Parts: sequence; structure tokens; C-alpha cells
Amino acid sequence: METKVNEIAIRYSGSIKTKLLPKISSSRDASAMLFEHWDKNNIELYESFKMLLLNNSNKVKGIYTLSTGGITGTLVDIRIVFAVVLKSVSTSIILAHNHPSGTLQPSQPDKLLTEKIKKAGELFDIKVLDHLILTPDGDYFSFADEGLI
Repeated sequence: METKVNEIAIRYSGSIKTKLLPKISSSRDASAMLFEHWDKNNIELYESFKMLLLNNSNKVKGIYTLSTGGITGTLVDIRIVFAVVLKSVSTSIILAHNHPSGTLQPSQPDKLLTEKIKKAGELFDIKVLDHLILTPDGDYFSFADEGLI
């Protein structure tokens, strides 16, 4: 009797030439790009968690939305974080989520999640460059700028 299994295909498809990809040089660059691509109709309604996927030159390969949640939180599955990072062959990432309330201070769960993702990234030689918190009015908090990462 023949055993049947699914065949798994993994592919990454990027249509923008590397030389045309935007480069991230600071938390300000990253926050501006993320805010530009955030859905302004929902940024003050519920939390979303996204990440910038970067190549070795800190050029943005893409933005991936990991989750959308409720008014005060959203769930982030670290296995999905790294499935996306590895599939996109990214060498570093910048994490981001919004605080609909406008509060810029990270919560203890925000800090713990960041540390957990950073430690997991070290196993794969994936750098977590920053974690940004965005507010509906465009302000941001940078874990890197504040020495928390």
C-alpha cells in the first residue's frame, strides 16, 4: 500500500529590483514607512502587529502583517514570525505594533515578546533591529533608541 503525503512548496516572489528597495537607516525611517503603509481607518480602533523584512543592506524586502487583534492587544505567534522571515530569506527584521490609545510606553508583555523574538532570532542569525510602537497621530517609540533591545 502506497502512503500519500502532501508535497510542500516554498517560494519567495519579489518583483522590485534590489537597487530600488528603500533603505532603513534609523527608527525614524522605519516608523515613517510603517505609518505610511498602516491602514489609517483602523490604527486607532484595534492593535495590529507587523514587521519589516530586511536584507543584509537594511533594504526593505516587504512589510508583513502578523496579526490584528482587539482594542488592547493582539496575539503574535513566534513560529509564524520565523516562518515568514525564513521564507523571505531576510537577514534582519523590525517589529512594530500600534497602540490605539496613543500611549507610547511599552507594556511588560511588549518587552517580554520582544526579548523572546530576539532570542529566537539569534538561533537563526536573524537580527531584530528594533521594535516600534506607533500611535494614530504618527508618533512612535523605539525600543532600540531607548536601549531596550
